[in-house]
Amino acid sequence: MTARAADRARYDRATAHLDAPVAIVDLEAFDANADDLVRRAAGKPIRVASKSLRCRALLERVLDRDGFAGIMSFTLAESLWLARFGFDDVLLAYPSADRKAFAELTGDPKFAGAVTVMVDDPAQLRLIDEARQGGTEVVRVCLELDTSLKLLGGRVRVGALRSPLHSPAQVAEMARAVSRRPGFKLVGIMAYEGHVAGVGDAVEGRPLRSRAVRLMQSTARKELAQRRAEVVRAVRAVEPELEFVNGGGTGSVQHTAAEDAVTEIAAGSGLYVPRLFDNYTSFTGRPAALFAQPVVRRPGVGVVTVLGGGYPASGAPGHDRLPVPYLPEGLKYDPQEGPGEVQTPLLGSAADDLLIGDKVWFRHAKAGELCERFDTLHLVQGDEVTAAVPTYRGEGHTFL
Repeated sequence: MTARAADRARYDRATAHLDAPVAIVDLEAFDANADDLVRRAAGKPIRVASKSLRCRALLERVLDRDGFAGIMSFTLAESLWLARFGFDDVLLAYPSADRKAFAELTGDPKFAGAVTVMVDDPAQLRLIDEARQGGTEVVRVCLELDTSLKLLGGRVRVGALRSPLHSPAQVAEMARAVSRRPGFKLVGIMAYEGHVAGVGDAVEGRPLRSRAVRLMQSTARKELAQRRAEVVRAVRAVEPELEFVNGGGTGSVQHTAAEDAVTEIAAGSGLYVPRLFDNYTSFTGRPAALFAQPVVRRPGVGVVTVLGGGYPASGAPGHDRLPVPYLPEGLKYDPQEGPGEVQTPLLGSAADDLLIGDKVWFRHAKAGELCERFDTLHLVQGDEVTAAVPTYRGEGHTFL
């Protein structure tokens, strides 16, 4: 029996009492992935990206482990919600225009002390002040650095369109804008190198593209390491008491941790290891988060149909944004239909061994987005479910 077949047998036994659709997290795999992240971070603390987990119980589990400290959130409303539950170090990774939430933040010392907001434009500071509604608490601020690689005099750009702050001078000027404005305190810098941390460099069947990605990433890492160090020096000249410099992502943990200027690493997807992380040479994780759909039809030889399953992930549309049939091995989509809104035909010889009501296990393309489809995650240890915990959705929240 292969390791994957053994996992399927465990998952089927563990969830025999549960009807599909059902979502699970394999805690042995989850914990092993956490250990691997800590090893790669080489002593620097890992700030957990909440968008990659979207489950409060699992955030608590990983933050109880050595090597993890703090949360990187994705909306201000989520940040305040987490602070209400006692999470006391929440870095909002994206600028917000949520005026109601800013009024709460600036009116409550607990929130103001626990949550750090992201800015990259003086207009964002003005929006916060206009939203205060009498709130006088000092707002903790982090500046985001644009990590994109610019070549040929800027005519070629590689990386996400995020912050407008690219050069040390631009970031330092934004730091001065924060320091000059009453009611704000600059505490950190964030630089997420998505083109390094979030792009696979060993795509099956595409050796030339993979080689080009590895070359790009090597160049980008060197350029960013030098520029990030220069940015940190420039900002510390404005704010010597800077508390943290955040960088990284699951795919670049060990590279970012090697930079002296970086004080902490961001990661989250590497705990679940969705299918997009199968194409990396820098690490190998264990799939920990899966969902099962039930077989409801057998249209013919080599074909079964499961209920639903059309759960595409965000990003540029493409085949890599689709969930992938994982267990039993050997199933694939009908190219004429793909994963459907209500039903999904699956092709392959493995289909002939499946009965009506059997589970087919899938892996989502991206980590936390799976939790927008399920309100409960069943936690599996060995061949039993040891707990059922709510996702954000299960607690009544869809923050985006």
